[in-house]
Amino acid sequence: MNLRGRNKVSAEFSMSSMTDIVFLLLVFFLLTSPAITPDALDLILPKAKGKTSNVQKASVSITKDGAYYVDKERVSEYSIENELKKVLAGQDEPTIILRAEEGVPIEDAVFVMDIANRNKFKVVLAVRPN
Repeated sequence: MNLRGRNKVSAEFSMSSMTDIVFLLLVFFLLTSPAITPDALDLILPKAKGKTSNVQKASVSITKDGAYYVDKERVSEYSIENELKKVLAGQDEPTIILRAEEGVPIEDAVFVMDIANRNKFKVVLAVRPN
């Protein structure tokens, strides 16, 4: 007499649902990653140990040739302060991300930091990871 049951339980684990979840996460991160990058010019930043903050209120970029940009808009050296006041008006913690290209004279970066200091703006220096 055969007393074995007809229903056999499989001890294998199906990876198809896990693969679907990983694929959906991959697609999600690929689609949202361009939205994370700040509005800034494509500059070669100096290397340093540390990381740049993702919280951005305003971005000031300085190129090697001495051009100043506030949020991708080119401004003259003399109108930076007024432009920053417009952009950061009404902010709780006004923050500037300073993006000085590699090789920019330190005087140009100090000029923007001095403006931030006079107006009580917080300055974050953007760098390229080591």
